[in-house]
Amino acid sequence: MRVAFETHGCKLNQADTLKLSEEFHEAGFEIVKDDDPCDVYVLNSCTVTHVADRKGRNSARAARKLNPNSFVVFTGCYAEREPKTLISIRDIDLVIGNIGKKEIVGKVIEELNPEITVPDFSTSHRSMNSFSTRTRAMVKIQEGCNQICAYCIVPKVRGREKSVPVQSLINQINHLSESGFKEVVLTGTQLGSYGFDLESTSLRQMLASILENTDVPRLRVSSLQPQEIGNDLLNLWADPRLCRHFHVPLQSGSNTILKNMRRRYTSEEYVSSTNRIRSIVPNASITSDVIVGFPGESLTDFRRTSELCREVGFSDLHVFKFSVRPGTSAAHLIDDVDSPTKHKRSQILLEIAEDSFRKFRESNIGKHELVLWEEPSKRGKRDQFPTYTGLTSNYIKVKTESREEMTGVIERVKLGMTPADDPKVMTIVR
Repeated sequence: MRVAFETHGCKLNQADTLKLSEEFHEAGFEIVKDDDPCDVYVLNSCTVTHVADRKGRNSARAARKLNPNSFVVFTGCYAEREPKTLISIRDIDLVIGNIGKKEIVGKVIEELNPEITVPDFSTSHRSMNSFSTRTRAMVKIQEGCNQICAYCIVPKVRGREKSVPVQSLINQINHLSESGFKEVVLTGTQLGSYGFDLESTSLRQMLASILENTDVPRLRVSSLQPQEIGNDLLNLWADPRLCRHFHVPLQSGSNTILKNMRRRYTSEEYVSSTNRIRSIVPNASITSDVIVGFPGESLTDFRRTSELCREVGFSDLHVFKFSVRPGTSAAHLIDDVDSPTKHKRSQILLEIAEDSFRKFRESNIGKHELVLWEEPSKRGKRDQFPTYTGLTSNYIKVKTESREEMTGVIERVKLGMTPADDPKVMTIVR
């Protein structure tokens, strides 16, 4: 049987999908792309906004339309939050939330072919690259969040914080490295609090252990809160294997709004944190998330956000319009910023982000960086050579044409200009 996967949302979901792929593969399923004919379609959903919810429902319907006889599985955060709503949709056959993800393979086999024996995944040794040519893998270091921000549904759909033991992470990463993966992205919901539930460890100690006990060429930390970024942690980036990219969620530049959101830092502390990164990790890329239109956000509040974004100079920025999430404390607030205003403010921030991203790219012209090349995305000019894309350590997307196979190759290149047809990437100089 053939199984396809579609993943929405965060890198943590990507890690979960990789694990599910491994389990289906070991159970005898053939892993195919999400637009290929398949017998089983697994949709790993997000629910951080109402837009994410709508995307999940639409994707399930599209999957059914593409494969009318397929068995459609809806899992992830949206499935955890509203299983009854989703199972009522005729295009969905099975709904299993985050807590039940480990049961998905068994449930599918039970429905489609009960004669198949479900492997014991707790003791098996999976070949993680047997069905994938990807060069980058996601490894979950922890799950859950105890911080309960006012707008965020994640604690309800991911549960309380729980860390993965260090030795387990080392074993996973070594196996990935042996399987051919060149970069590991450490993911989780609240990475900075890693180790609070383990004996005598922390995020810094865990990273130091991984650097000492693994040989994977690149490690990338997916996200950190500003109050978690201290000198002791940043000093680890003296090791070039740690990628010079920091995703540090902002959410608002207004201290009033940050307090109402129940964020644990001020705008001044946020700026201090980003300055600290740049002083210790030269030419680091800093990306962020911002919410516009949170209840009570005045024009003055928004202007503080836009001013802070200009001051920091993010290399990329994800802008979200506030969306009421049932079950959060913000759901009890009056959503008093109208949709046109949210849209206008989001466009202003996106323009600021594009300007700062352009300046960051331009500052890197002529510099030499290591690039990890991914699978070719398309053919080159006149259908001569494939076009490869890849990421630098500091999260700049680059592309090149090559007659040689480049997938999985880490190459030191000289960065060139941004092509007119693709403003989000840079070329290289050969």
